[in-house]
Amino acid sequence: MVLPGVIANGATAADYKAEYKLSTVLGKPFPWGIGGDRWAELVKEKTNGRINVKMYPGSALVNGDQTKEFTALRQGVIDMAVGSTINWSPQVKELNLFSLPFLMPDHKAMDALTQGPVGKQLFDLLATKDVVPLAWGENGFREVSNSKRAIRTPEDLKGLKIRVVGSPLYLDTFTALGANPTQMSWADAQPALSTGAVDGQENPVGVFVAGKLPTLGQKHLTLWGYVADPLIFVVNKEVWNSWSKEDQEAVRAAAVQAAAEEVAIARKGITAQDDSLLKDIAAQGVEVVQLTPEQQKAFQKATQAVYDKWAKTIGPDLVKAAETSVANRK
Repeated sequence: MVLPGVIANGATAADYKAEYKLSTVLGKPFPWGIGGDRWAELVKEKTNGRINVKMYPGSALVNGDQTKEFTALRQGVIDMAVGSTINWSPQVKELNLFSLPFLMPDHKAMDALTQGPVGKQLFDLLATKDVVPLAWGENGFREVSNSKRAIRTPEDLKGLKIRVVGSPLYLDTFTALGANPTQMSWADAQPALSTGAVDGQENPVGVFVAGKLPTLGQKHLTLWGYVADPLIFVVNKEVWNSWSKEDQEAVRAAAVQAAAEEVAIARKGITAQDDSLLKDIAAQGVEVVQLTPEQQKAFQKATQAVYDKWAKTIGPDLVKAAETSVANRK
């Protein structure tokens, strides 16, 4: 017999918080924010209202500093997150894997990593750091835009002031290409683009559209697919352990479903089969450049030293496993 107020494995209703805080960098209408919102919705539905989640976009729980999110998550300041591998890489060096320039040529390569042995290895690693990883989402391949000129060769980047995320690997990559990279949060990036304090930025196409970057002077967009940005749906370990087994599985199932839906949204309109989003961008007066494989090789060659340097930091064995998974993708 289960006593009143007791939930399955000995956890009591009193152990549950009235609200669980979910952190994201981007809110709706960005795919990232849609995914976080959907997770919160599904958690409530699948736990019959026992777990109520409120999403805090804009890295609001860490005063807008997205690179502090993982630390806050470990400390319990944040209960749950849909976080970026880039933003967590300062604390978990292995997550820099996805930012190695030109490691992943396409979505199948990304899937081979996140859904294969490499993804499992990274989840096992994260599980030792006070969090419970549940599912892989996606911010997308990061493309480069600017207000000055079309980018078709590494020389075209020379001297351009490009906003990058808070990871040293991005500074190294853009420096190798002759640009002047400037680290700043997304909250600071938008006004910097509008005033011309920076010339350009790199982000997935979904962010380019939802952030209305053509209105911020970004008139040249180059699809070069140099790195991708998977997202991770996680729960603080202490919070996770406070839930019943039944509710843990419900939250996991909600994460898997929300992540799958979010990935589909992130990829919509940017494939060879469906390029509707790219056509919408071009209709706003943006010059959209799709690099040929030969053009891409020039960028790959220019950043090879950065790749080699960071492969040592990330871990040669992990990088080798990733390269093998990409080569064998189906």
